[in-house]
Amino acid sequence: MAKQKNDNPEHTEGPVATAIEEQTAKLPSDLFLWAALGSMGVSLYLQSTNKRERSLFVGQWAAPFLLLGLYNKLVKLEGHD
Repeated sequence: MAKQKNDNPEHTEGPVATAIEEQTAKLPSDLFLWAALGSMGVSLYLQSTNKRERSLFVGQWAAPFLLLGLYNKLVKLEGHD
């Protein structure tokens, strides 16, 4: 799949987004999957030790980790402008 040049100058990324994408593309994609699974495991442990509020807080980390993993994968496949 060849990358196409962005012909629309109104939809270009700024230097901050480009720098972030260059750095996140260096991370392995499965890191985010393991982070999500780890947060679920810690949440389960906290739930079993009757720390309900902390369990719910940590358990909510799984979705953002998975979204970051998806973003990471897209940056690796499509690159940036």
